[in-house]
Amino acid sequence: MRLYWPALLMLAASCGVPQGGTQPVVIGAFGSRPKVTIPSGAPGRTPRITVLSVGGGRPTAAGDVVLADVDVRRWAGNEPYMSTYDSRPATVVLDGRQVPETWRRSLIGRPAGSRVLLVSPAAEALGPDVPRTGVTRADTLVVVFDILGGYPADARLVGRTLPVVPSDLAPGEPGRILIDGSGRTIASGSKVIVQYVAASWPGMTVVDSSYRRGGPSAFTLKEGAVPAAWLDALTGQRVGCRVAVAVAVAGESPALYVIDVLDTINPV
Repeated sequence: MRLYWPALLMLAASCGVPQGGTQPVVIGAFGSRPKVTIPSGAPGRTPRITVLSVGGGRPTAAGDVVLADVDVRRWAGNEPYMSTYDSRPATVVLDGRQVPETWRRSLIGRPAGSRVLLVSPAAEALGPDVPRTGVTRADTLVVVFDILGGYPADARLVGRTLPVVPSDLAPGEPGRILIDGSGRTIASGSKVIVQYVAASWPGMTVVDSSYRRGGPSAFTLKEGAVPAAWLDALTGQRVGCRVAVAVAVAGESPALYVIDVLDTINPV
């Protein structure tokens, strides 16, 4: 996904998995970075999937764009390998391409708000956007998924046409509300599920569009994870809103965005 910002790259109580001598124990609430304890036994060579907690949202389905926070670590030494909890949630397109079977089994049919544990040999556990450097076939990976939701690739604001960047939008202008939302209030630090269109300025040429690329994306509304203009414009609005915002980044051409907010998950 191309975005004009360097860093852009329901609920359950604390849970654990005590069963068996070779099963990791996962502690923490859905939406918070999990604390994982690895047992001293051998991990085994067969992928294992355990539902740690079941959310109350819509179950994901084949064909969905699934948005999830993901924590990946090596079994050996309980060594952290990758985590999205402090950055941007992962996007997994369950359309039959480029997604390993272990991830499909972990994610399809799970209600939004669920936490799922996957323990698997590395060759079968490296999902989309998980780096493949530094991992050998001998490694076993422990993967924790917090499923934010599954969304159709063409998800949009109900009853609304596709967004168009206003021709009079310019850098320096505060966020402009094009459509008021009526859903939950968007809080600073929350996850937002959005579709958006981005245009260059002053040419007003569309340079990026989640609608064209195949589906919604998730972002964390905090400093450093989204442009400051996004944070200012979206915080305090309601789900269902459409907001136009101009983003100026030092050393880069300004970009103009129209953002449709489909959902929000507030911080724990």
